[in-house]
Amino acid sequence: MAHQSLSYYTGKKVFITGHTGFKGSWLMACLHQAGARLKGYALKPEYDGLFNLLEPLHIAESIIADIRDKDRLQKEINSFQPDFIFHLAAQPLVRRSYEIPAETFEINVAGTANLLEAMAGLRSKCTAVVVTTDKVYENKEQDLLYREDDALGGYDPYSASKACTELVVNSFRNSFFNINGYERHQKAIASARAGNVIGGGDWSKDRIIPDIISSLQGGEDIRVRNPLAVRPWQHVLEPLNGYLQLGILLDTKPALYSKAYNFGPLPEDHLTVKQLVGAVLAGWGSGNWTDNSDPKQPHEAGLLKLDISRARNELNWGPRLSANQAIEWTINWYKKDPKEQTDYSFQQIKDYFAL
Repeated sequence: MAHQSLSYYTGKKVFITGHTGFKGSWLMACLHQAGARLKGYALKPEYDGLFNLLEPLHIAESIIADIRDKDRLQKEINSFQPDFIFHLAAQPLVRRSYEIPAETFEINVAGTANLLEAMAGLRSKCTAVVVTTDKVYENKEQDLLYREDDALGGYDPYSASKACTELVVNSFRNSFFNINGYERHQKAIASARAGNVIGGGDWSKDRIIPDIISSLQGGEDIRVRNPLAVRPWQHVLEPLNGYLQLGILLDTKPALYSKAYNFGPLPEDHLTVKQLVGAVLAGWGSGNWTDNSDPKQPHEAGLLKLDISRARNELNWGPRLSANQAIEWTINWYKKDPKEQTDYSFQQIKDYFAL
């Protein structure tokens, strides 16, 4: 593929943590299309999603291990000597973070520190993009677009753990990968904060699209927890394109790009959960939903919007699909016969990068 954000990775060694997850699987598929040499490090997948469809293709050397196993992680990174690291391994669910708060901090914060310490020990040049979340900001529940320099916070353990992850990245950026000493250490890191992603192959618990699809396929009403919550929905390929673009620029001009970037929809393209569900039902052609709000359920942010002007201005990145197109692409994937879903995933990557 000629597209710059893919062709740059041809022949490059790329280490992906969390490659068995939803985003990680799609990133692996993109980099496979690009002809990169891949090694993944993650726990075995929790559900039968895109990773299981890709696995028979032997796209990557796949290490099934825990990001908290510092020695194993270091060994796998050292033996590979990657040119790039994309760090996606995480405990990614807000509601689960209420059930396992300490473990969420351990995975997301200590896991990232383990990875960056291993990177600091590499002999060769290496560029890393650490993926956090749109939920790192101190959420004022106001109609604001959060910018990268706004205060970090986190009401729930998941959001707070990702805000802590940003502090870990910043500490390593200053202490070990200081840009003033780049010629000596040859390491650069940036963090990426993305909105709520949707797309084919996600069967994660507590995620809205998988919940909707399961209900539709089972002929049940969709039970919606927070119908009025506003989120920065986007197709999974949007932030992945941003991460890949950021990786290239960070690799070529580390002094300019060693910082945080938001990736989300255009300001006017944020939908409520209710609007998202309506669009999915229209695309599917049938189904009903019921309001399942419960005042006793764990707190989740009600209003969350990102300012993406830094990524647009500095990385020349922007969404290529509207929220409604992202929903359409997602529904089209789930409507495919399971035997066609692998090929269709690669077709969607091709179509996306041709836009």
